[in-house]
Amino acid sequence: QVQLVESGGGLVQAGGSLRLSCAASGRAFRSYAMGWFRQAPGKEREFAAAISRSGDITSYADSVKGRFTISRDSAKNTMYLQMNSLKPEDTAVYYCAAGSLFSVRLRAYDYWGQGTQVTVSS
Repeated sequence: QVQLVESGGGLVQAGGSLRLSCAASGRAFRSYAMGWFRQAPGKEREFAAAISRSGDITSYADSVKGRFTISRDSAKNTMYLQMNSLKPEDTAVYYCAAGSLFSVRLRAYDYWGQGTQVTVSS
């Protein structure tokens, strides 16, 4: 198993930036593909970004492409989401997830963090 803990959320004005972190413990971090998902109030959880086990393949939702960057540091067992040019519609709880397969699908991920709140004011 792997345990995931997100951090870095907060309140930011539109146009600002935040960097989320996801610290992993337990089994080998490199064994897992990783992803970021988000859930806005009253909406279903949706895909934001994913990164392969080696870090050489990434994928982004159209809504965040060009503004968000996913990365991972195996030496620190940590995944990141750099979020720039934030918009009010990016407001959501952001969750990190780990799974055996690189995927944009929520159901492909076996382990989840508890989430971190991101609020973007207009």
